[in-house]
Amino acid sequence: MIQAIPRPKKRLFLALLLLSLAVTVVSTYGLWKVSVPGLANISSYLPIILGTLLATALLAVAVGVIGIILAIIGLPTPRMFQNLAWTAINLLFPLAISIGKLFDVEKERVERSFIEVSNHLVQKKQIKVKPEKLLILTPHCIQLDTCPVKITQDVNNCRRCGGCQVGELLTLSQSYGVNLAVVTGGTLARRVVKTLRPHAILAIACERDLTSGIQDVFPLPVIGVLNERPFGPCCNTRVNMQQVKQAIEGFIN
Repeated sequence: MIQAIPRPKKRLFLALLLLSLAVTVVSTYGLWKVSVPGLANISSYLPIILGTLLATALLAVAVGVIGIILAIIGLPTPRMFQNLAWTAINLLFPLAISIGKLFDVEKERVERSFIEVSNHLVQKKQIKVKPEKLLILTPHCIQLDTCPVKITQDVNNCRRCGGCQVGELLTLSQSYGVNLAVVTGGTLARRVVKTLRPHAILAIACERDLTSGIQDVFPLPVIGVLNERPFGPCCNTRVNMQQVKQAIEGFIN
C-alpha cells in the first residue's frame, strides 16, 4: 500500500525563513560592529560605507521575504518583491535547514514546505507556455527496476506494458503535446534542459532532488510534484497522475 505523504504546511518554511532572516541581521550587525575599530583606523568613512552596503543587502533580502509572505496570503505583490523573493530563498535556505535541525524538524519536512511555497509562487504568476515548451522531468526510478528497456536516452522506447507509470506519462505527454524525459540524475537533467530549452518544467522527484533542481534551474519556473515511494527511495516509485495532469493544464495555453 502506498503511504500518503502529508500535505506540507507553507508556514513551516516561512517561519524558518523569518528566523533565518533574524539570525542573519544579528550576525551581520555583529560583523560590522567588530570591523568598525579596524576600519576606522584606516578611514573614518569605511565603517559608514560597509554599514551602508550591508544594510542595503539585508534590506533587499527582507523585501524578498516580505514578497513571499504577501504572495502566500494572497495580496498583490509588486514585481520587484517577486524577483527578490527567490534571492532571499536561495540565500537563507541553508540556514533555514540548520535552524530546523535545532528544533528537531526533519529536513524532508522543511523541503516539502519549501516545494509547496515554490509551487505557490510559480502558480501566482499564472505562467502560460506553448505545449512544446513545457518539459516533464522524472527520475528513472519510476521505471520498473526489472525492465530491460532503456528509456533514459529515448523515452519513446517504452513498450507501455503497464508494469510502471512510464507508459502513462508518455501517453499523457503525447496527448498534450509536451516533452517528457526520464533522467538518471542531475547531470543528465541539466543536459536535457540545456538541449530542449523549455520555458517551464514539471518535475517529479523526491524532496531532495526537487529542492536542488528548483534552485539549480532558477529563474526557470518549475512546478514540483513529489513522487510516491511504496518500495522505499529510488525503487519503483510512482506519482499521482491527477496532480501531473493538473500541473500540465496549469502551464499550457
